Amino acid sequence: MDQYNYTPDPFNRSAQAVTTLVSNAMKRVYFKMTLALIVTALTALWASTSYGYVSFLVTHTWLIWVLVAAELGLVIAISGAINRLSNAAASGLFYLFAVVNGLMLCTIFLAYSPGVIAKTFFITAGTFGAMSVYGYFTSNDLSRIGSYLIMALFGLIIASVVNIFLHSSTLDWIVSIAGVFIFIGLTAWDTQQIKLRAMSTAPEGVSKLATIGALTLYLDFINLFLYLLRIFGNRD
Repeated sequence: MDQYNYTPDPFNRSAQAVTTLVSNAMKRVYFKMTLALIVTALTALWASTSYGYVSFLVTHTWLIWVLVAAELGLVIAISGAINRLSNAAASGLFYLFAVVNGLMLCTIFLAYSPGVIAKTFFITAGTFGAMSVYGYFTSNDLSRIGSYLIMALFGLIIASVVNIFLHSSTLDWIVSIAGVFIFIGLTAWDTQQIKLRAMSTAPEGVSKLATIGALTLYLDFINLFLYLLRIFGNRD
């Protein structure tokens, strides 16, 4: 294999065997990510049509913080303990995270029209797909770009927090545009990183790699969707 940055396979497999393993691993990553997106969408749709849930969420804002804490806890648990979890447990926590995120995202059905949501979803899917394909097939090393994107992401988070108090429409617009570009770049970089990890993964480790890879790309997709939704929603 002529992939840059490729180190000798620790299992002494043939190039064809590694290529097959990587292909199978990426298929499982995309399958799990897609299934999680479906779970999130169905959960959000159900929650948005449940008068009892919406009323409780609106009148008890502490629930939002509980959901946020649950999301952070699940991401940390999956990412930090992936090697100690069974395959079933890791997958279960991932799909539980998708459910919790759906309970959080139900408000978009109340804030935006179905047409805007559908349009944004298809734009997100096309953009995400193109950048993930690029990240998978490119021979360029994206690691340096990835480092800059991570720093930019921290800046984006800080700017978002600051704007909670400033309520600046200009800053909100800048944050939305920046968020789109950051997660477009992260999609390509994360895809490349997952591919590289798959190259040196034992067959029995593919399931856990698929879970952590699916979680990473799921977060890229959701964040890209939300930032694009803020842009198109404001234009509606």
